[in-house]
Amino acid sequence: MAYEGYECLRIRRERGVAFVTIDHPPINLFDLTLMHEMNRVGIELEADESIRVVVFDSANPDYFIAHADVTLIQSLPTDVPPKATLLSPFHAMVDRFRTMPKATIAQIEGRVRGGGSEFVLSLDMRFGALGRAILSQPEVALGIIPGGSGTQRLPRLMGRGRALEVILGCEDIPADLAERYGYINRALPPEKLAPFVERLAYRIASFPAEAIALAKASVNASELPTIEGLLEEAHYFNQSLATQPAQKRMARFMEIGGQTPQAELDLEPLVQKLSDA
Repeated sequence: MAYEGYECLRIRRERGVAFVTIDHPPINLFDLTLMHEMNRVGIELEADESIRVVVFDSANPDYFIAHADVTLIQSLPTDVPPKATLLSPFHAMVDRFRTMPKATIAQIEGRVRGGGSEFVLSLDMRFGALGRAILSQPEVALGIIPGGSGTQRLPRLMGRGRALEVILGCEDIPADLAERYGYINRALPPEKLAPFVERLAYRIASFPAEAIALAKASVNASELPTIEGLLEEAHYFNQSLATQPAQKRMARFMEIGGQTPQAELDLEPLVQKLSDA
C-alpha cells in the first residue's frame, strides 16, 4: 500500500487533499532520515492521480523544520568539485514540490530555518501563524551560504534587497514581517490558520486536476523571458481548453446564469455549483 512505513511523516488523504504532518522529535531536524522520507513522499504524491493538493504541517507547535542537520553538512567533502550540471539530490527533492502537477502548501506554526525554510520556499504557497511562525536563513552566520535553493527563491519572492537582508542578516523573521516581505502568502491568527488552509486546499482540490496542473505549469513558466512565457501560456491554455472538464464546466456556467448581471454581482455561488456538479 502507498504511504506506509514512514517514521517521520504522517499522511492523511481526504477529498483530493493529502495532509502530510512532520513528526520527527525533538525538533523536526532535517536529517538524512527526514530527507529520505520527504523525497519518497514527493515521488509518491507526484504519481498519485487521486491527489490534487498537498498540505504540509507539523506535529510540533514549536518547530515546523528546525534546519538541515549541521553534522551532515560537516561530513560533506571540502575539496571543491567542478561546477555541477545536474541538480543535487536535495535540490531535486525540494524542486519536485515546485514542479509536480498539484498545489503544494505549507501551514507553518513554529520555527522553520535553513534547509527547512528552503523546503517551504519550494512549495507553491506558505501560510504562517501570527506570534508563532518564525522563518530564517542562518547559514551565513555559520560561514556557509543557503545551498538548498534559498538564494534563488527568496529574491524571486521578495526582491534582491530584502532577500539579502534575510540571507546576510541571519535574523529570525516573524510571521507578520514575513508576510510583508513576501516570504509567506499570509499571516493569520493561530486559531484561524488551520481552518483557512484546509478550506483553501479543499476548494482547490474541487477544481479539475488538468486545470490545476496546467495553471501551475504556466505560472512556473513566468521565470522565462516574457515572450517565451506568453507562448508557453498560450500552449497550456489550448491544452486546458481541449479537456472534457473544461467543456463541461463552461457549459454548466452558462446554464446556471453566468454572464448575467445578477449572477456576476456575486460569482462565488456559481463557482460552488460548478464544483458540486
